[in-house]
Amino acid sequence: MATGCINGWRFGAVALLLAGLLAIPDVARAGSDNDMLRAELETLAAGTHRAEGHAARNISRRPVETLMWFGLEPDMTVVEIWPGRSGWYTEILAPFVNESGHFIAAGFVTDSNVDYYNTANAQFSTKLRTHPDLYGNARVTVLGEGAYDIAPAGSADRVLTFRNVHNWESRSYAQDVFDAMYRALKPGGILGVVEHRANPYVDAEADVTQGYVTEAAVIAYAEAAGFERLGRSEVNANPRDTKDYAKGVWTLPPTLRLGDEDREKYLAIGESDRMTLSFVKPYED
Repeated sequence: MATGCINGWRFGAVALLLAGLLAIPDVARAGSDNDMLRAELETLAAGTHRAEGHAARNISRRPVETLMWFGLEPDMTVVEIWPGRSGWYTEILAPFVNESGHFIAAGFVTDSNVDYYNTANAQFSTKLRTHPDLYGNARVTVLGEGAYDIAPAGSADRVLTFRNVHNWESRSYAQDVFDAMYRALKPGGILGVVEHRANPYVDAEADVTQGYVTEAAVIAYAEAAGFERLGRSEVNANPRDTKDYAKGVWTLPPTLRLGDEDREKYLAIGESDRMTLSFVKPYED
């Protein structure tokens, strides 16, 4: 099935999607505009402002293709969920909308008893301060158990999350997060999800401990929050990922949790097989 980006989609036609996940073609943006936006994203993805080693992962994570498919525009209000300590996607997203749009990073809760959260927040804050020309208009909110005000209600054009759903599942508040993402979006706004993809036949509860989530589980969370299914892309698929490792998805790069044990084998597999899904917040009747 051919895939395309979702810019300019007439959201009143969402009901025509019926069942299943369809790839959404680019039906509105002129070719020259499309090329200009792609060129800008490519420049940012390869930029010297990126942290050491980040641009090298573009070949695995395909950020330009992914963001084009999510229909990103420079004048949008974009919320990135849990950018982590290094802000891998932040380095592309925030500068892209810095001049004419708005970027909100919904980070980890502050003053946490989880050392990783505190360290990550400090490192991410330093990143934003280091390049005010790129991140000067970025706003930081928090997301965690009991803290779900990631953005003003109905303010976001896009809410994007990359490889986070398994963390929310393991902490038993995944549905609360999907509800929060729904509230943050404008009617017609789009939720984009990239996540380590479990095999469809696995026991979902057991597999989340390995870092993988089924597409069915993500769809269920989204639909329970009120979203309608919009699109599905294989842009982040990796058929080499067998999903049966001693240390779960973290056996693969970039984590390589087994260290030097079978290192070349896991480097050859590459990063995980990932679902790429989009959902729309419908207009009210």
